[in-house]
Amino acid sequence: MMMLYENIRLALFSLKANKMRSLLTMLGIIIGIASVIAIMTVGDSVTQTVTESMSSLGANNIQLMLEPVKDEEDEESESSMMGMSFSTDDDGEEPEDSDLITADMLSQLKDAYPEDIKAFSISESVGQGEVQYQGNTSKVSVSGTTLGSFLADDINMLEGRYFSEQDLQSGAMVALLSEDALEDMFDGDAKAAVGSEVTLAVNDKYYSFVIGGVYKAGDEDDASGGNMMSFMMGSDTTNLYIPLKTAQKINHTSGYKQLTVVINESSDPEILKAQIEGFFANIYRNNHSFKVTATTYASIVSIMETIMGTVTSAIALIGGIALVVGGIGVMNIMLVSITERTREIGTRKALGAPNSSIRAQFIIESIVICIIGGIIGIALGCLAGIALANHVGADVTPSLKSILISLGFSMAIGVFFGYYPANKAAKLNPIDALRYE
Repeated sequence: MMMLYENIRLALFSLKANKMRSLLTMLGIIIGIASVIAIMTVGDSVTQTVTESMSSLGANNIQLMLEPVKDEEDEESESSMMGMSFSTDDDGEEPEDSDLITADMLSQLKDAYPEDIKAFSISESVGQGEVQYQGNTSKVSVSGTTLGSFLADDINMLEGRYFSEQDLQSGAMVALLSEDALEDMFDGDAKAAVGSEVTLAVNDKYYSFVIGGVYKAGDEDDASGGNMMSFMMGSDTTNLYIPLKTAQKINHTSGYKQLTVVINESSDPEILKAQIEGFFANIYRNNHSFKVTATTYASIVSIMETIMGTVTSAIALIGGIALVVGGIGVMNIMLVSITERTREIGTRKALGAPNSSIRAQFIIESIVICIIGGIIGIALGCLAGIALANHVGADVTPSLKSILISLGFSMAIGVFFGYYPANKAAKLNPIDALRYE
């Protein structure tokens, strides 16, 4: 133990005696570890934010999607990951009205599994537009929705109410305004907004809507990925919700290409997914062009975590190349140090120091250089990672795993790249070393 302490003291003394050379030696280690820590911090933070946002949509919910039926040649051009398919075919066939999922089909599905299915979340985009009231305007993204959408996305009302069954069935010209748009148009007065008639300009047409309610700011962000998604999409718009049937009237559409089944917490999503696919397989048995596929949100979250983890690890591995470069720099400077201290090594060996003692001295010196560089790199990497994660609006989660791995890797580099110079020093002939000028 005393010998270890003495070797560490000698290593620190050597670093202090050659401050600039020691700093330049550490630079590769510092840059490498800082880049790895920063990349993994941002990657883990973004992954956590995305998965939490998707989980907030309902981890047990099931997404239904109308997809073209693939022949054998098309299936060969697809790659599959954990149950999700990614097609390389860009010439997708557009479904006709007779191919779409209908309200009657959903009613039959609900009747078939009344204990499992709570509601259907269906959304149809009308487009980007602008809502106006007495000269005040706000940019909005107009979406037609059902009551199930509010249940699935956990959207809460600040004032007023959700759409009534009559609103949904008749396609009423009523809208739900966000708290953000409320500030632009009604100076934050929710009571004044409810019942007011506004003009919506979308797709070069104008429509009159009555504000039926105002929902809380942040709820739509939680459902869609928060500030991070807004940053990535470069969007400053907020959602204006209208009844689904109203959106279909504006778009001149009927039926649905995709929707979400909101299921009860006690139901098994995987079992229900298989049952739903069987239900639609029976309905579409005579349709040779399209089919309905079901995917659980839990599997989507798992896929997102896998993809983000793979990308983060790949980028971090590239950043780790700097660690190898830094290790080579450590080896180079240790060889120079041995050359400078040849007479010192000869004197120690002449006084009886064993080869193991000489070898340990230089290996520990190499490890100390890498550990100090590693600590500085970890500090800089954490600061850079936190700054970048905050910039994209992700919840910051510095990775303890990456910190420990980086610190351990820096020690391993110290041993690996320090062994050769240390072994060379240990094998010096004491007589030749004492004669060295």
